[in-house]
Amino acid sequence: MAFIDLIEPSVVQIPVRSKTKSEVLRELVDLLDKAGKLISADKALSALLDREAKGSTGLEEGIAVPHAKCDAVDQLTVAIGIAPDGIDFQAMDGKPSNLFFLLLAPPDQAGQHIEALSEIAKLTRSKSFCRLLLASQSPEEVVELFQEE
Repeated sequence: MAFIDLIEPSVVQIPVRSKTKSEVLRELVDLLDKAGKLISADKALSALLDREAKGSTGLEEGIAVPHAKCDAVDQLTVAIGIAPDGIDFQAMDGKPSNLFFLLLAPPDQAGQHIEALSEIAKLTRSKSFCRLLLASQSPEEVVELFQEE
C-alpha cells in the first residue's frame, strides 16, 4: 500500500494540542489507537520513545518524522499532526516543529517503512506543500492535499 493511501481523516490531528515532545508522541499514538490502527498503544509509544532516545527525529524546517518498527502494528501505519505554533521536538536546526509524520511498521516490513520515509522526504522538500499543510483547517483538507500531490 502506498504511503498516500494510508492517509485518511481519522489519522490527522489539527491542531496538535500537545506542548512537549513526549505529549506529541502520546497524542498521535492515541489518535492511531482511536482509529483502530494499533494492536497495542503502549507498545507503540514505548517503541517511539526508545527510537527518540537514540536521536531525535526532529529534522529541519519544522518537520519531524517520529518512527519505529514494532509489533504494535500489523501493517505500515501513519499519523499526521499539524501544530501551527510549533513544538520543541529537539530538531536538528533547533527550531520548533510544526509538521509531524508519525510512522509505525512491523519489524518484518522494513522495506515499506523506508519507502514511506523516502516519500515523506520527497513531499516535504516542497516548501509550498508544507505551507499548504500548515494552513490546513481540517483533516479532510490535509487528505485532499496529499491526494493532489
